[in-house]
Amino acid sequence: MKGVPLFLLLTLVCSAEVRLPAIFSDNLVLQQRSGNPIWGWAAPKEKVTLKTSWGETYSATPGSDGRWMVVAYTPKAGTGHQITVKGSNEIVLKNVAIGEVWLCAGQSNMGWSTGNSFEAEKEAKVNLPGFRIYRSAREHWHEPLKENRDRLARWKPCDPQSAAETSAVSYYFGKKIHEVLGVPVGIIQRAYAGTPIEGWMPWDAQKDDPRAQAHKRAYDLAAKRLQARGASREKALAAFGKELAEYKAKIDRGETMKNPFKPLAPPTITKPSDLGHQYPAHIFNAMIVPIRPYAIRGMIWYQGERNAKNAPQAEHYGIQLRRLIDCYRSSWHGASWGAVNDGFPVQFTQLPSWNPPQSKPVEGPEAPWAVSRESMRRVSLELYDTAMAVTIDTGDAVSLHPKNKKPIGLRHAYLALGKTYGLPIVHEGPVLIGREVKGAKMVLRFGSVGSGLMPARPGKPDAFALAGKDRVWHWADANIEKDSIILSSPKVGKPVAARYAWAMNPSRRNLLYNKEGFPASPFRTDDWPLYDPDAELIEVNKPEKPKGYQSKDWERPSIPE
Repeated sequence: MKGVPLFLLLTLVCSAEVRLPAIFSDNLVLQQRSGNPIWGWAAPKEKVTLKTSWGETYSATPGSDGRWMVVAYTPKAGTGHQITVKGSNEIVLKNVAIGEVWLCAGQSNMGWSTGNSFEAEKEAKVNLPGFRIYRSAREHWHEPLKENRDRLARWKPCDPQSAAETSAVSYYFGKKIHEVLGVPVGIIQRAYAGTPIEGWMPWDAQKDDPRAQAHKRAYDLAAKRLQARGASREKALAAFGKELAEYKAKIDRGETMKNPFKPLAPPTITKPSDLGHQYPAHIFNAMIVPIRPYAIRGMIWYQGERNAKNAPQAEHYGIQLRRLIDCYRSSWHGASWGAVNDGFPVQFTQLPSWNPPQSKPVEGPEAPWAVSRESMRRVSLELYDTAMAVTIDTGDAVSLHPKNKKPIGLRHAYLALGKTYGLPIVHEGPVLIGREVKGAKMVLRFGSVGSGLMPARPGKPDAFALAGKDRVWHWADANIEKDSIILSSPKVGKPVAARYAWAMNPSRRNLLYNKEGFPASPFRTDDWPLYDPDAELIEVNKPEKPKGYQSKDWERPSIPE
């Protein structure tokens, strides 16, 4: 092959071998009783055969790009399986488990590790070989990636080390599912700090959205300013290529750690802005595309802080969340040749409390997180097979990264056990299902009351507010009567609307729960504008951390662990 560069010859030689992406490694978990796409690369037109230890055989022929895929059907849950992939070479995947697989995605609070959370010491001796985690280093890219660049990524059985480095929310979720169902559970963790929802969707899915367009224009403008000062995409990509080569060389030499506490990870680009991690679609390209269409039961989503800087943005979040859910469901279904349900369950995490504790009956445009929670609540009520974990009692007044992740993970687990797996258990908090005005009182009726309604502490719930037609909010006296709350206020003779826990941080109020320990979501009964579109935007401020401040957990009614 005269004239062909040596590196290209090496590439051609290597590409002749059957190869799998990192997500297909020893210890992997496949979705039980389902079609499971398994894919990789080989020489074009080379016959690839896949055999399973449960007696299935499949074959595929790669296309011109070398990619092949089969859909392998799995029996009921179990462990100790093996998968053999054979072409010009042979790959044997060992200790394969069949069970329940969930995708857990979002920004930094989804990535926040168990080892950095409250009660981490209780997991120091965990040993659950049937509970397994797949995670890779964070990446973003301006084009869809065929596979992640993290050479150290692999499935790991749950032990003290893998538990400590895993997302705490996904860890407590998966552990509970594993223990209750008694089947293997696999968690695919995808998390990237500081990323907006726009980065987690392809551009085609949001290109007609005015706010997405404005988001993109802002980063395009920032990129142009940097380019005017000498930066360029070409320079950034060249520097990235050099760093990536250095990373690969270190891995080839057997190096695995950047320092005693941090594994080696592929490089990333931050500038220009149109190559960065906050640009639309860039997280989707690098964190989702490479693992799609791996078969999943459902998805846990924990993101929204980056999209709740002001009230208009937070109100719009519901539109973007619907768009993301529709996009993931349809694209997973299509890419899997129909093997993955186009309506798979999606759960999302309502934003916890943050900023100073609530002092007014209702906070206005200065409380965009309250607006974001309402946007999420609406999606959970309106979109098929979605659910929301309420977390207003788990936040931190100062830190954007609360350490009490365990209740969040457990609440997601109970939602899955009740809604997805159909166990006859109480799995969520009180949900408003009706209201009625009786003279000077408003009666709110709730579903999902379990064994009954209760406040967090002795006394009456005190996070309710009432308003008349003047739209002025006042604290409401709240009395529990069976499945209802009776509201009244001496300052509101004829109540028109009610709100509950409408603030950035309502966590210190005497919140409403059912007796099973699940909290009610903040809500409103009105449809009044949440802000003046002509007024100056109010951005949420990051609180100053007092000297010596330490995050703390708060007492709350508990659910079974």
